[in-house]
Formats: sequence, C-alpha cells, structure tokens
Amino acid sequence: MNRSESKYFNTAVRFDKALLALLEQKPFEYITVSEICKAAEVNRSTFYLHYENTSDLLKETILYMLDSFTSYFTVDVRGITNKFTECDLEDLKYIDDKYLHPYLKFIQDNQQVFTAVLSQPATFGSNEIFERLFDNIFSPILDRFHYPKDEQNYVMRFYLNGITAIITVWLEDGCKKSIEDISSIIRDCIYGRE
Repeated sequence: MNRSESKYFNTAVRFDKALLALLEQKPFEYITVSEICKAAEVNRSTFYLHYENTSDLLKETILYMLDSFTSYFTVDVRGITNKFTECDLEDLKYIDDKYLHPYLKFIQDNQQVFTAVLSQPATFGSNEIFERLFDNIFSPILDRFHYPKDEQNYVMRFYLNGITAIITVWLEDGCKKSIEDISSIIRDCIYGRE
C-alpha cells in the first residue's frame, strides 16, 4: 500500500468511527456532515472527496462494522463457508453458545447502531446483506438439509425474523438480560425446551 492509499484508508476509518460514535448519540437521519467532520477531525471538503452524502458513508461504515464483527469470534468464521459441503450435518447447526455469544456481544457493544439498523433496514442495505448471506451461507446449508430451492427463502426469512424479533426486544430493553439468557431464549425457540 502506498502512502496516499494509507492516508485514504486512515481518513475513511476516521469517518467510519465518527459516524459510529454519533450513532451512539442519535438516530442516523439527524446526523449531519458537519457533525461527522467535527467528530472525525477532518474538514468538509475532505468528506466530499470521499462521499457524496451521509448515506454513502453509512454504506462504507456498515462494511467496516461487518469486518470488525468477525473479530468477536474465536472460531474461523470465514473458513466455515468452505466446509459446508464436506462437514457433518451436526457441524452446520450454528445455534449454540459458540456462535451466539460472540454475535450477541457484538450487538450489545453496538446497541445504538443495531437499533438504527433495525428501525431503518432499507437505509442500511439490509436486503443486500441478506442476499449475500443467503447466497453464500444460508442456501448451501439448506441444500445440505435437503430443503427444496423454492422453499429456502421462506425458511430463512422465518428463521431470521424470529431471531431479529428477540434481538429487537432485547435492544428495546437496553440489553438488560444477559447474553446467556438471550442465547438460551433463541435456542429454545429454535430447538424447543428440553
């Protein structure tokens, strides 16, 4: 990476972090370019060199957050997708504490951002993210469990909307219930109580 690329990257990270910090304080629709620039300690003209508007920055910030998401896991989440066709079916059941706890911790650490994402899914590109997840993760897993292709979208929407509903209630409550409790609730909803 040359010096100008490094400078661009560092500036982009400053903008990402500034937006995330502001999202902790107020909803996205009330955040201005001036506030972002002040928080990033960068002038407005630099903002407009990189982005057309706050929505462009938001898209980049979401990608930045997705990259940081994987750091919460002790397992190789990127390597998981390569094993879909070869592993035992038991290994494809990701609703356990090994996966739920880091996921819930990430949400707990970024409550305001997730509240904004859930309240304005279109603004945050939720459909695009779902499509990428569906094509690269969900569909290969459902193939292994022999779900017909024309039913897979229904199954995943049901499954994800249920988990999202639990997360939404948890966020509305300020994440007061422990990660262990929420993980248990999600598992019970999917597998039933033992």
